[in-house]
Amino acid sequence: MKKQKKINEKIEFNSIKEMPLPAMSLGSMLSNKTGSWRNLKPVIDYNLCNGCMTCWKYCPDICIHIKDETPVIDYDYCKGCGVCSEECPKKAITLVEDIK
Repeated sequence: MKKQKKINEKIEFNSIKEMPLPAMSLGSMLSNKTGSWRNLKPVIDYNLCNGCMTCWKYCPDICIHIKDETPVIDYDYCKGCGVCSEECPKKAITLVEDIK
């Protein structure tokens, strides 16, 4: 009989390299810079960020990249949906008005 995971079981990774790739659609988002119509933009406070990469995992537009084990937002593609801000366990991501 196959062992089932508990619903509230915490999943942890020892490093970024162990994390699975995030779910993504294979549409045209990587060829279209969609950040220009954003009203709010997420800003990471690196003093609060613990490098858990939860923001990267949940970003629906694949606009958070990992550079030197740190999340970096690519504003050319970020639509300002706020998912990263909501999911951040340290509340290190704040949505601010994007004045262009």
